[in-house]
Amino acid sequence: MTTRLLMPRSCTQYVKLFYKLFTQTQGHRYLSNVYPPAERIRKFITENTELTGEQSLTPEIRLRLFTPSCRFWRERPELWPFDDPYWAIYWPGGQALSRYVLDNPEVCRGQTVLDLGSGCGASAIAAKLCGAAHIVANDIDTVAAVATQMNFELNGLEPPACLTENMIGSEPEAFNLILLGDMFYDEALATDLHNWLDSCIRAHGTKVLIGDPGRAQFESHRIRRLLHQLAQFELPESVREENYGLTCSSVWCYCPEL
Repeated sequence: MTTRLLMPRSCTQYVKLFYKLFTQTQGHRYLSNVYPPAERIRKFITENTELTGEQSLTPEIRLRLFTPSCRFWRERPELWPFDDPYWAIYWPGGQALSRYVLDNPEVCRGQTVLDLGSGCGASAIAAKLCGAAHIVANDIDTVAAVATQMNFELNGLEPPACLTENMIGSEPEAFNLILLGDMFYDEALATDLHNWLDSCIRAHGTKVLIGDPGRAQFESHRIRRLLHQLAQFELPESVREENYGLTCSSVWCYCPEL
C-alpha cells in the first residue's frame, strides 16, 4: 500500500481548509495512472496557481503555488480533479532546508541528490543551483512531478528526473545526499522513514538532511535524539501567520547509531 509522502498534519490555515474540503470528495480523485497527459496538467497548474517566492526564506527561487487569489482557494471542492495539492504550498521545513542548501553550496556540489517527498521541488531546485551532479525528485503525486518540472523551468533549469513511486522501503540507491522536509507528521511514516534512512546510510554512506519547524510528531519521535542541528532560520512574518505562529524552522543532519 502506497504511503502519501506529503501530508503534514500541521497545515497552514489555508491548506487546512483544502484538507477539510477535499476529504469529502474521495470519489472525485484520480489515480496517478489515469491522470491526463502532462501538457493538460501543465495548463491546469498555470491557470490555477500564481508565481510566488518573494515572501519566503528563498526569494531567489520562483515557484508556482496557491495563493488566496487562485480559483481553487474558494471553488467548490468537487471541481478539484486531482489528489490534494500539497505540492502547491511551500512548507516551512522545506523553506529552511532550501535556504541551508543555498547558503552552503558545497553540500550539494557534484553530488547525486534525492529530494524525498519533493512537493513543489524547491529543495531540488536549490540543489541544482548549487551544482548537484544529478537530482531525483520523488513524490507519489503525478501532479507534483509536473509542478516540479515547471518550477525548474521557471528558474531557468533543466528539469530533474521525477519518480512517482513510493521509495520509502525500497532497495536503497546510491545517493550521496537525501533531502527531506516536513515529512515527520505521522508516527508510522516517521518510523518507516527512520528504518529506510538507516538502510540507505548502511548501504551507501548517504548523508541525510532534514528540515522541520518543530512539529510535535517530529520532536517526540525517537529519531530526534539522533539528529544534529545545523541551522535555524526565523520564518518570514507571512509564513508565521500561515503556520499558526511557528516562528522558526531548522535543518538537521541525521547521525544514526548504526
